[in-house]
Amino acid sequence: MRLAFTIRRYHPELDAAPHDETYRLDITRGMTVLDALIRIKNEQDGRLTFRYSCRSAICGSCAMTINGAEKLACRTSVRKEWERHGGINIEPLRHLPVLKDLAVDMRSFWGKVRAIEPWVRADHLPPTGPLSLPAGSAQFHNVDACIMCGACVAACTVHEVDQGFLGPAALAKAYRFVADPREDSTARTARLGALQGPTGMWDCTRCNFCVEVCPKDVKPMEAIIRLRRAAIQAGMTDTGGARHVVGFRDLIARFGRLNEALMPLKVVGPSLRRLLHVLPLGIRMLLKGKVPNPLHPPIEGVQHVRALLERARR
Repeated sequence: MRLAFTIRRYHPELDAAPHDETYRLDITRGMTVLDALIRIKNEQDGRLTFRYSCRSAICGSCAMTINGAEKLACRTSVRKEWERHGGINIEPLRHLPVLKDLAVDMRSFWGKVRAIEPWVRADHLPPTGPLSLPAGSAQFHNVDACIMCGACVAACTVHEVDQGFLGPAALAKAYRFVADPREDSTARTARLGALQGPTGMWDCTRCNFCVEVCPKDVKPMEAIIRLRRAAIQAGMTDTGGARHVVGFRDLIARFGRLNEALMPLKVVGPSLRRLLHVLPLGIRMLLKGKVPNPLHPPIEGVQHVRALLERARR
């Protein structure tokens, strides 16, 4: 069967803008998108540029956008893509500078990984050597399976609008060290504190795209949620995101349901400036009938809700 492959081409030094080129290729059973790209380069256009190495979904080099989703070309079936989408459209990873064609500049990605200091900070290791980890390192929740392909960052909606955001891969890697039993408690607290600011863990909108595209089932968004939980348990509740989580839980424990009249006050905290900022929203909610009575009594059986929350805290 002969299929058409539409590939986004761009040479920054020669092209004014990216453009698409179409190549036709006879495909064979079991052919992957990477197999097709290699054949196109070898047989039709030697100028075509892309990255690959292991061809076994281990190195992450061949991550690219295939039919609108971030995937590893070496594990993406041509036949399945054609059957699902009716065509094969290949583009570079989104929101990263293009070096040429399908090869992107990963320096900003690696800079964010370095920024979270991806190593254990331990000043007092046992004299016999590093503390060994439990078999399987299950406490990392598969975060250490990350191959640094960059697919999650390319799919991240926050990174799309704010490229200063640390991103799913770096934050998931940070959790891996927060969860490491060899890290000093002081160093763990400092690491969590450094991730509290702008572009850190609280900027994630939980869109779940990073989980959908990850080829190794790392679930970066869930790692970010565990980072947030660790920060709150360490008493770091001064950020708007932390106040939202703590306030939400407190209102559920108090009333058995969310009280939208009091929730904004929980989030803004003791700040008159922030209160004035959300006041117009509160007025609009009131006029639309969206603000319940702040003095409304708790729901019937609220003690059962409180018991569940207390059990979940343990």
